[in-house]
Amino acid sequence: MAATMAAAFSPLLSRSVTGAGLATPGNPPRSSGGGDKTLKLFFEPYVLQLKHTFTLANSSRTTTPVMLTRIEYEGFTGYGEASMPPYLGESHQTATAFLSKVDLTRFSDPFRMEEILEYVDRIAPGNPAAKASVDIALHDLTGKIMKQPWYKIWGLSAEKTPDTSFTIGMDTAEVVRQKTLEAAPYKILKVKLGRDTDKMMIKTIRSVTRVPLCVDINQGWTDRKKALEMIYWLKEQGVVFVEQPMPRDRPDDNAWLTQHSPLPVIGDEAIQGLNDLIDAYQVYSGVNIKLMKCTGMWEAREMVTLARAQQMKVMLGCMTETSCAISAAAQLSPMADWADLDGNLLIGNDLFDGMKIVNGKVTLFDRPGIGIKKIKS
Repeated sequence: MAATMAAAFSPLLSRSVTGAGLATPGNPPRSSGGGDKTLKLFFEPYVLQLKHTFTLANSSRTTTPVMLTRIEYEGFTGYGEASMPPYLGESHQTATAFLSKVDLTRFSDPFRMEEILEYVDRIAPGNPAAKASVDIALHDLTGKIMKQPWYKIWGLSAEKTPDTSFTIGMDTAEVVRQKTLEAAPYKILKVKLGRDTDKMMIKTIRSVTRVPLCVDINQGWTDRKKALEMIYWLKEQGVVFVEQPMPRDRPDDNAWLTQHSPLPVIGDEAIQGLNDLIDAYQVYSGVNIKLMKCTGMWEAREMVTLARAQQMKVMLGCMTETSCAISAAAQLSPMADWADLDGNLLIGNDLFDGMKIVNGKVTLFDRPGIGIKKIKS
């Protein structure tokens, strides 16, 4: 599969465009690479439109910026995506700046993935979502060349995928009730908490359904004793685990809470990548692994392996994303205890068709790569 690479970026990278260097409707996606037998990276900005206002403990939004990527090689195309909610600190501008530096023409074989991804990671610190967009596209490309989905390449069983939770964001009782009714097909709900409306949220949902709940505090609780009291109350309400209850920069408080909690305590914002997972040992009961935090599928799989070695629970999560990134994460889902892969269901302008939720369960298909096809241009 090896091919000789061109030595320079496409002239598109240096074109003057409006705004802060982003592509506009009159400009094609930017790219790197040369002729048909070279790796060529393309990227363009996109904005996801959320069906409902998405409210967390410390913020609300109705859109999420993403960067769409694709890598072309000898007639094959692999798709990737960077989802960049504000708390990650990435944007269209930062992703454009980073991806403009990614020169895949130095590699002659897309299967040398470890070498390629190490190079991408060394280009600049941070930028995990932008790096994930290259990682996902590279996995999709190589899976398509092999004509196999990645869960099969990894030797995983599609029958072992978990149910996915469906997220209920903070809102008025009336809207929460309506969102819960809309989520009737799901066997577990994820509830965003962390404000003074926490008990109202849970009671409202319990007025509609008795399905198991998990709660995501997004670092919203600040008093560990009050947090523990709340967790005991949540257990009585049928909650199965608590995600990131206290600020990530307070490991001692989180460790104390984990030690005394009757429910598993899952680290999210505190555990971005592999190195953070090492530090999280005995601070959290488990980890929420997200491709956009850890730079993609390669490191996510390493994180699952390390978490199991540390006897930690594993959750696969997501941002608001298209079915591209969601389907990429779903390839790992047979390895997880829990999944929260509903980000594509929260948007109204998906560009891809991929993994499905059938009777609440993550369902994988035999499509090669990450299992997607593009449905909109």
